[in-house]
Amino acid sequence: MAGQLTQRGALSILLFFTPAVTAPWYAGSGYYPDESYNEVYAEEVPQAPALDYREVRCHALPFITSGTYTCTNGVLLDSRCDYSCSSGYHLEGDHSRICMEDGRWSGGEPVCVDIDPPKIRCPHSREKMAEPEKLTARVYWDPPLVKDSADGTITRVTVRGPEPGSHFPEGEHVIRYTAYDRAYNRASCKFIVKVQVRRCPTLKPPQHGYLTCTSAGDNYGATCEYHCDGGYERQGTPSRVCQSSRQWSGSPPICAPMKINVNVNSAAGLLDQFFEKQRLLIISAPDPSNRYYKMQISMLQQSTCGLDLRHVTIIELVGQTPQEVGRIREQQLSANIIEELRQFQRLTPSYFNMVLIDKQGIDRERYMEPVTPEEIFTFIDDYLLSNQELTQRREQRDICE
Repeated sequence: MAGQLTQRGALSILLFFTPAVTAPWYAGSGYYPDESYNEVYAEEVPQAPALDYREVRCHALPFITSGTYTCTNGVLLDSRCDYSCSSGYHLEGDHSRICMEDGRWSGGEPVCVDIDPPKIRCPHSREKMAEPEKLTARVYWDPPLVKDSADGTITRVTVRGPEPGSHFPEGEHVIRYTAYDRAYNRASCKFIVKVQVRRCPTLKPPQHGYLTCTSAGDNYGATCEYHCDGGYERQGTPSRVCQSSRQWSGSPPICAPMKINVNVNSAAGLLDQFFEKQRLLIISAPDPSNRYYKMQISMLQQSTCGLDLRHVTIIELVGQTPQEVGRIREQQLSANIIEELRQFQRLTPSYFNMVLIDKQGIDRERYMEPVTPEEIFTFIDDYLLSNQELTQRREQRDICE
């Protein structure tokens, strides 16, 4: 009995002190007190989901044209791949991509673009002298050196200007080359071709004469020939040449009044003095009082300038044997020369007649009555003038007006 009481007392004591000795509660322990029932409950902690320890992999990145990439960890999760381009190319797009948890790569695939122009180097500029008697020089050069900075492919090279081996006139000439690559990038270079012409001082025409020159008339190798006007003849060297030293050969001649030697033995000897120098207008009349003769001489005396321009010398044969008179300007001809001239040129002393003879001694026109100087001049200008004389006539068209 006493033992039972003892047990009950101990139980009563325990129940009495239970609120006072409740176990302490710690946050996060999974336990908490229930004061209403003075009983202890345990809360079940939720289980964490099971982890999938399989490796995340992305697909292998394709290589890009004219470029490459390097990765930090291959195709595994969080691997970073950095792109780069070959020399001469520029990267456009994402420079790097990262392997993500979903097995895909971040960003997009970049491209390598050729934006660098080709490299081109032209020949050096050059200078050349024109060839003798020419105003041009033939110039050669090697083609430019061209290289593409990207794939080394050059699709086209153009030149603006003459090709190598061309004849270049005097002055400076710019030659420009342009090269294109496959991406249509282009690069240009240029150089200068300079051609010089050795020139002599400009020659002055002689007094009472003129010059005819080859080429430009003052360049190296040019030849200038001296000519004299009608009634004048050249004394001295007939021509001069422009030398490489830029000086003329020889010395300038002069045009002196033509000296006619009337003291010759034959008419042929007289006419030879005019060969290739003068035209002759030979007038024959029966006497000085002949009406046609007087009319013709009067008209010609008023046109001496036009006659001189056309290199015409007048020979007068007037009268009949034994009273015939012949003269060239103020110089008298002998009776024998007068007779020979009339026979040689088929001129009669019986009436007025006249013959025009060219510089080669050929009779070109005959007149049986007086003609105006203008008619004579027109015939000479249309049929007898050389090219040189035509040029001179154009320059001196108004000199007699």
